[in-house]
Amino acid sequence: MKKLGENFWMIRGDLRIAGMLNVGTQCSLVRLEDGNFVFLDSYTLDNQTLAEVNRLTNGGRDVSAIINLHPYHTLHCEWMHGAFPQAKLYGTRRHETELPDLPWESTYCETAGFGNIIGPQLQFSTPDGTRLVCEDDTVHFASVLAYHPESGTIHVDDTLSRLTLPFPLSALPISGRIGFHPSLEKALEPEAGAADRFREWAIGLGVEWADARHLTMAHNSMVDLGPDGFADVIGKALGRVKPVLDKHRETYG
Repeated sequence: MKKLGENFWMIRGDLRIAGMLNVGTQCSLVRLEDGNFVFLDSYTLDNQTLAEVNRLTNGGRDVSAIINLHPYHTLHCEWMHGAFPQAKLYGTRRHETELPDLPWESTYCETAGFGNIIGPQLQFSTPDGTRLVCEDDTVHFASVLAYHPESGTIHVDDTLSRLTLPFPLSALPISGRIGFHPSLEKALEPEAGAADRFREWAIGLGVEWADARHLTMAHNSMVDLGPDGFADVIGKALGRVKPVLDKHRETYG
């Protein structure tokens, strides 16, 4: 558990593929103006981290909401609700479908204006021109991104990611590079204008969240950003997916 800025804590966790490769996962803890706390995403906390969270949150009683931002990140939702049962439980429509026995709030995270429910300390954005949930369950591109301006931290699952390769593959240009998730091509809406809507969303996000100083990503990545760093990250990431967007325009318009 690491404090990234005023009133924002990053919590890193384990996620093992086939029980072997640990690609990591995350949740974050944010203190709001009213003194209450919200979690961004769910994770089963180890005893040390849980003790630290309880110390900050009055034994967990001041956790007012758990906000699950990626429709396919569902493994830890039940534990988190059990640990903080008084907290309002928010998720995407898929969270409710996959875990119908949990007491989900009626407003989904991907709903326009969701941030108004939580308060001005957090901003949320969902990629335009893409499907949050696809028929192909291996497509995990889209998620709801969260920004905490006070600490300058962007919390994102999968939509933006960084591949860190071990030596000697670490010498490859793709290692350590931040980019859009490789499933973008399959996630784009199969309709005219979707590629342009996605591009415009990304550019707008780079402008609106340009003051961000930290970018925390689900799978083993946290990056400190310099001045105009986020806008630069978005610009370079868009440049690398230009062939994907061009191909979509050729097919759908």
